[in-house]
Amino acid sequence: METLLIVIFVIGYLAITLEHNLKIDKLIPALAMMAILWALMAFGIDSFTTWFDSGKHALMEGFSALGHEDKMHMLEETLLHHLGKTSEILVFLLGAMTIVEIIDYFDGFATIKTFVKTKSKKKILWIFAFLAFILSAIIDNLTATIVLISILQKIVKDRNARIWYAGLIIIAANAGGAWSPIGDVTTTMLWIGNKVTTVKLIGYLLVPSLVCMLVPTFIASFLPAFRGEIETEEDSGSKSKFGAKMLYLGLSAIVFVPIFKTITHLPPYVGMMLSLAVVATFAEIYSSSKIAISSVDPESDAESHHSPVHSALTKIELPSILFFLGILMAVAALESLGLLFNFAEGLKQGTPLLGTEIEGTQISDLVVILLGVGSAIIDNVPLVAASLGMFSEPMDNPLWHFIAYSAGTGGSMLIIGSAAGVVAMGMEKIDFFWYLKKIAWLAFIGFIAGAICFVIMRYFF
Repeated sequence: METLLIVIFVIGYLAITLEHNLKIDKLIPALAMMAILWALMAFGIDSFTTWFDSGKHALMEGFSALGHEDKMHMLEETLLHHLGKTSEILVFLLGAMTIVEIIDYFDGFATIKTFVKTKSKKKILWIFAFLAFILSAIIDNLTATIVLISILQKIVKDRNARIWYAGLIIIAANAGGAWSPIGDVTTTMLWIGNKVTTVKLIGYLLVPSLVCMLVPTFIASFLPAFRGEIETEEDSGSKSKFGAKMLYLGLSAIVFVPIFKTITHLPPYVGMMLSLAVVATFAEIYSSSKIAISSVDPESDAESHHSPVHSALTKIELPSILFFLGILMAVAALESLGLLFNFAEGLKQGTPLLGTEIEGTQISDLVVILLGVGSAIIDNVPLVAASLGMFSEPMDNPLWHFIAYSAGTGGSMLIIGSAAGVVAMGMEKIDFFWYLKKIAWLAFIGFIAGAICFVIMRYFF
C-alpha cells in the first residue's frame, strides 16, 4: 500500500510540474492527489504498521497492535491536526493578500513609481533590485513581483529591455523573501511551524540573501542590456489622494504581525486578522462606502462593489490558496505514515559529504543545496513541507535557516521554479528557454554565493 501511495504522489507531482504542457492548472492534481491519498489510507488503515506522531515528532509506539476503530480514530485526529496547521498558513496568506489588494484599490503602489527619477538603465536596475529585495520581505515575493513589473511596464516601454529587468526582479524578490518570515510561503511555513523565529531568521539569512541579490545584479549591470538610457514619461502620481497613506498603513500593518506574535505568543494568523481589520476600517472610511463584505440585499449589494474590502476579496488568488491546501495535505499524508521520517533517516546516514555536526546529528549541507536546486525544477512548497516531516532538529537550528534560504532562492534558477517566476512569465510572456539561457546562470551564481556566505557565517558566528 505504501508503494501505491508513493506512486500516486509522484504522478500528482509530475502533473503539477508539467502544468503548462498538460494545460491543467496545478491546483487540480494537487487537490486530487490529496483526496486520493487520504482515501486510500482510510481504506488500507489495517495494513499499516507504523504511524508518525506529529506532536512528538516520532514514530508512534504500538500502532500495529491497535484495533481498526482505534486506527481510524488516530487517522481522523491526524487529519484534523494537519488541516489545522495548514489552515493557519492559508488564513495568514488570505489576510496578507487582502491587505495588498486594498492598497492596490487606492492605487497606493503608484507611490513607489515616484522614486524612479533616473533614465539610466543601470541605475533603474539597481533601484528595482533593491525595491524587490525590500518589498518582498514585507508583502511577499509573489506580490512584490506583480507590483514591480506593473510599475516597470509604465516606465520601460521596450519589452525586450523589460524582460531583462523582470528576470533580475525575480532573483531579487526571491532573495528578499528568504530572510523574512512573511516574505515567502516556505519561510512562512517554517515560521508558523515553529522551526525558525523572526530574529534568528533575519540574523542568519539577511546577509546571505543580500549577497544572493547583489552578486547577479552587479554582474548584470555590465551586460549590454543595461547600457544606455530609456525614454520615460512624466509621472502623474497616484489616482487616489489616499494612495500613499494606504500604502504606508498596509505595509506597517503587515510588518506588525511578527511583533504581535512575539508579544502575545499567538499564531501569526491572529495578528494578520487584526492588521486586516485595522486596514479595512481605514479603507472603508476613506472610500466613504458602507461595509458590505457579503449581502443578499439587492440595495446593499448595489453599493458593495464600491467597498474596497469587497473589491479586494474578489481579486484574491484563490487558486493559489487551494493549491497550497492540496499539496500541504498530500505531503502530510506521507508524513503520517512515517515515510518522510524514514527517508530522512536514510539521508542522514547515506550523505555524509560536506556534513557538519549539529546537535549530535549528521546533516549534509549538500542535501540542503540539492533541495534548493530541486526547488527550481519542482515547486518549493512540497519540498519544504517534506523537510518539516523529515528532520526533527529544534527551533532555530541552522539546518532550518539553510533550508529556508535554499528553498527560497533556489527557485530563481528556472522561471517555473518559483511563484515570482511564474507570475512574471505570465505578465511578460517570457519564454522558458530565453530565461534559461539569459538569467539562469546569474541566479545560480547568486544562489551559490549566498550559500557559501551562509556556511561561512555559521562556522564563524
